[in-house]
Amino acid sequence: MLPVLLFIVGLILLIKGGDWFVDGAVGIAHRFNMPEILIGATVVSIGTTLPEVMVSAGSAVKGIGSMAYGNAIGSIICNTALIAAITIAVKPSDVDRKSMKTPVIFFTLATIVYVFISYFTGSFSRISGILLLILFIVYMIIAVKQALAGTKDPKPESSVAETEGDDEDSKKESSVLKFLVLLIVGAALIAVGADLLVDNGTIIAERLGVPSTVIALTFVALGTSLPEFVTAITSLIKGSGALSLGNIIGANMFNLVLVSGLSITLAPFDVPCDKLIGGINSSLVIDIPVMILVSCILIIPALIRGKMARIQGILMLAIYAAFCIFQFVI
Repeated sequence: MLPVLLFIVGLILLIKGGDWFVDGAVGIAHRFNMPEILIGATVVSIGTTLPEVMVSAGSAVKGIGSMAYGNAIGSIICNTALIAAITIAVKPSDVDRKSMKTPVIFFTLATIVYVFISYFTGSFSRISGILLLILFIVYMIIAVKQALAGTKDPKPESSVAETEGDDEDSKKESSVLKFLVLLIVGAALIAVGADLLVDNGTIIAERLGVPSTVIALTFVALGTSLPEFVTAITSLIKGSGALSLGNIIGANMFNLVLVSGLSITLAPFDVPCDKLIGGINSSLVIDIPVMILVSCILIIPALIRGKMARIQGILMLAIYAAFCIFQFVI
């Protein structure tokens, strides 16, 4: 009963943490006139990727490279084909293509590096991990510069009294502090809640006889993606669809450059090969191609049309269902 109770506690922490986290992120975005999709692809994405960082880095250090590898790819598939797909299928939204370009470019670069290593070397060396971390650092520098360039603090009118100006500044500082507290506390609750869910959910799954490779690609991936799911649903309810989309794209990119980069740097590992299809590693035949396919379905139409369509969400949900069936049946 204890794992079940802790699982429920984790779920409650995730829900409340997601609510506060979105409130803080949206408040900061509005306070500094930043596009929601940009803050979603930076601050929010880092916060919601914390569970993947903890799980994957811990797994790599313990010598379970397959868990770190499967969690990264599985989380991207889950983020895109389940979480983003649900929000798009329920309420398609417009997209700020200009703000979307930077995270998409870096996600594409990280994917190319990851795919090249998986197909042509078969081993993630420490150098490749450092390269992925460098991509993360460069992305954050560019994203912060864009955010600062986009801020437009209103200038006080000359007719306003100095005392009134001081009061206004005080209110602004107070509101920023409030949003930062919500952001930090929300991220902490999300991290703790996800940790409880993953640990106890994995115990439950193992007792039911689910294989470890399947746990990594599906259950752990879904568990560590719950912060993105909570953020996406909360953003949808609060009418901040752009924040949700930016969070998904940013989180996917961070899964490759931050989560995988840190795991590989700490403990390099070979590409896991637990199942074969036609004599070829099933990960190279199914997992990575599905990751690329659902990412293209999400990103390309959004960049071309500047808005999402319900059919994208429905198609990705169908692909995710087929992917999960394959993992448990084959």
